[in-house]
Amino acid sequence: MRHVIALDVGGTGMKAALVGADGTLLHEARRATGRDRGAEAVVETILGFAADLRAYGEKHLGEAAVAAGVAVPGIVDAERGIAVYAANLGWRDVPLRKLLGERLGGIPVALGHDVRTGGLAEGRIGAGRGADRFLFVPLGTGIAGAIGIAGTIEAGAHGYAGEIGHIVVRPDGPDCGCGQRGCLETLASAAAVSRAWAAASDAPGADAADCAKAVASGDPAALRVWRDAVDALAAGLVTALTLLDPRTIIIGGGLAEAGETLFTPLRAAVEERVTFQKLPHIVPAALGDTAGCLGAGLLAWDLLSTEVSA
Repeated sequence: MRHVIALDVGGTGMKAALVGADGTLLHEARRATGRDRGAEAVVETILGFAADLRAYGEKHLGEAAVAAGVAVPGIVDAERGIAVYAANLGWRDVPLRKLLGERLGGIPVALGHDVRTGGLAEGRIGAGRGADRFLFVPLGTGIAGAIGIAGTIEAGAHGYAGEIGHIVVRPDGPDCGCGQRGCLETLASAAAVSRAWAAASDAPGADAADCAKAVASGDPAALRVWRDAVDALAAGLVTALTLLDPRTIIIGGGLAEAGETLFTPLRAAVEERVTFQKLPHIVPAALGDTAGCLGAGLLAWDLLSTEVSA
């Protein structure tokens, strides 16, 4: 059965699949990234995992994969196939496309940024299906973004497009690792809500999920923390929709798991702020933690389509 290898590399774990031409997941696997062993070991783990997936396809599906797609975090030069930098994985300028192509017998390999790759999947086969313009915003440890245009993701001139987490929404706000103050991710990420709720509840181990539960039960301190985060997030989203005019905004990541505890006040806060802008649909992501892997599969199939048309 004709298939591609799809691999989503995270800071702690990797998700992989063999994906059929119709998007069917023919085989799924997970493996630890092992970043504690250093960058070179991580690269070798990725190459070994990909080779094992190729062998599985040969044995169980009757043929080897025809292409591979890999999503990685950090700064990615997708055009040259280089993983430029990833703080969590400790690597710099890794020619990952070349290395994978060599390990996989010369098949074409597509390399993508993890958030943009996840956004590609959400836009085509997930919550953004049918939207010609969308913005995918995962709320996790930080806040990133992917700009979807007619079934593709806009990376920008230098590969930095969509970094909504570094829109300054509170100029007098907390310091951000990027060097600015009051960036959206310092106020509205899952990590930011966890910090704020741990301080407000005087419970060092409390996190954003605990805050959401306390909000649902009407806890006044939790409501204040949640309101501050939603207010900051709405400000960032209105800036983004003013610039991009998306038809749909897809919210994913850990904070989105709060469901309507997040989406009901967020939609209201965005609606309060818009003036001339068209209000987009604000919806939860549909693919969960499989988005990156599914998107990597789409990158691989796109690569084959491009080669055929060329």
